[in-house]
Amino acid sequence: MNVNIDPSWKTQLQAEFEKPYFKELAEFVRQEYRQHTCYPRGKDIFAAFDHCSFYDTKVVIIGQDPYHGPNQANGLCFSVKDGIPHPPSLVNIFKEIKVDVEKPYPKSGNLERWADQGVLLLNATLTVRAHQAGSHQNKGWERFTDAVIQTVSKELEGVVFLLWGGFAKRKANLIDKARHHILTSGHPSPLSANRGLWFGNQHFSKTNVLLAQKGKPLISW
Repeated sequence: MNVNIDPSWKTQLQAEFEKPYFKELAEFVRQEYRQHTCYPRGKDIFAAFDHCSFYDTKVVIIGQDPYHGPNQANGLCFSVKDGIPHPPSLVNIFKEIKVDVEKPYPKSGNLERWADQGVLLLNATLTVRAHQAGSHQNKGWERFTDAVIQTVSKELEGVVFLLWGGFAKRKANLIDKARHHILTSGHPSPLSANRGLWFGNQHFSKTNVLLAQKGKPLISW
């Protein structure tokens, strides 16, 4: 099956694309995009991989579902397109960065600038029907993105995984802890952040310390 994705990832994931579940998933997604408004745009479904090639991957952030409002989702978890108001979780991410690494709160919520530096912004589910959160869950995307995490774990070394909230933390069992670093905290959503489970985690400065220890370029958050 021909999937339009960055060649470095295509080489690593080709066997996954040939499996029956993925063919069923691809047909489901095609039908959904034909019959309903879905996000992100078709050409952005694999944007996380297109902006962050396999061998450039230094950090992995795991989200759950794309934003399901108009013009929000751009294929990167927690990210929105330029000019779109920042959703609450993204606001809290930027607030933590401002305190942690003393970086001014940015105008744009488009995180392509992170992805281009080697941050894989991976949603567990890569598509969603408009205004219906979770509508494309349990159709095969989670199996695919779990395979992505396992491939990164097996084939790369010294990657920093940022697992925010209960859903992301459950992905820790897919990661070889002897080869990689895992940082966990509460989710940046207001519900979690307001209970003191997000602010002060210092994940952005800690990530750069770990990258520096491996002699890797730091992320400009």
